[in-house]
Amino acid sequence: MPSSVIAAMSYNADTQVLTLVYRGNQGTYRYFDVPPEEYDAFRSASSKGTYLNTIFKAKQYRYERKRHPSNRNQISQSS
Repeated sequence: MPSSVIAAMSYNADTQVLTLVYRGNQGTYRYFDVPPEEYDAFRSASSKGTYLNTIFKAKQYRYERKRHPSNRNQISQSS
């Protein structure tokens, strides 16, 4: 999964949670209620960054962000 934006990606089909770890200390985000078809499209996109910014983010999935990798207790959430 080479990407200049995303360092790691994982998906839990049971809970429909997509976890993205961004490069450059931008943190880890967990996106909720992401259908398996969306994950498959994201995973197979030739450019993860382009897919993320033009398609995925436009759908406004609910998410939580870990602000500091060293402090796992600090989390912000979207509604």
